[in-house]
Amino acid sequence: MALAMAAIAIASPNPLHSSLTLSNARGRRAFCTRPRRRRRTHSLMKITGSSLADGSALFQAAHYTVDTYIKSGMVIGLGSGIASGMAMQYIGLQLGAGALKDIVGIPTSVASASEAAKAGIPLGHHEDGSQIDFAFDDADIIEERTLIAVIGRTRSQGEESIIQEKTILNAANKVVFIVRENQYKCGMDGSIPVLVNPLNWMETAEEIDDLFLGDAEVWRRPSVGLAGPHGGQFPLVTREGHNVIDVIFTSPILSLAEVSMSLDNIDGVIEHGIISKFPCTAVIASESGPSVVDNVPKNSVKEP
Repeated sequence: MALAMAAIAIASPNPLHSSLTLSNARGRRAFCTRPRRRRRTHSLMKITGSSLADGSALFQAAHYTVDTYIKSGMVIGLGSGIASGMAMQYIGLQLGAGALKDIVGIPTSVASASEAAKAGIPLGHHEDGSQIDFAFDDADIIEERTLIAVIGRTRSQGEESIIQEKTILNAANKVVFIVRENQYKCGMDGSIPVLVNPLNWMETAEEIDDLFLGDAEVWRRPSVGLAGPHGGQFPLVTREGHNVIDVIFTSPILSLAEVSMSLDNIDGVIEHGIISKFPCTAVIASESGPSVVDNVPKNSVKEP
């Protein structure tokens, strides 16, 4: 399998994350740091040739998403992140003005529930088999063409749930990710969060190390304080009772789909931050206006 060599580490450049090393049972040094390589952003056809005078690129993309995809009477999955928050604020304004009616929001996180309540969006609860017409969300990164996304890289609060977020996105008839230009790319590197059982997290980390055939440093994400190989004195525990292992790739990830399938086959892995959805759309924010990419067979960037 032509997968990049991987190392297991903390996902974000948080200064709280120390650089301690953990030798594994085979006595190998766990992690070799390499400089990160920047990826060139690919050119895209734009919906509009000029940017609006006011507001950020994400603000425009969030408004475009609401205006284009959300209709009265819909049940909507409400995403987590800056762009999703902007979209919820705009939905609230549209509800107040009467431009949208009978909207029910299904939050993907505690944070999105709070943001939706502030915006005045009526909230519901998702149950297995219940219909969600449309969902929008932020993504940490999204793979060019396939639109397979990674979520949950930097969250440090135990009440937030990758499981809840993926469940709601997977239940939606259509999903839109709102991302910046530099988050839409191929040959990705960086980290993938993996949820594991705290009782055997070390064994699971060893299996991930073997899976990607690379030297690895194993970290559990901490909830507070300085991180160590074991997640410090207070490793993060999700509300479902899982620990988070962050797997950081030091070479380009050739296929997120392959990484996802490989992680799914490890017994100790409960869930991970890779999500693949079809149909799916990316609304890509840039200074000259949002662009739209669908993962339809032609995978073409289009104008509405």
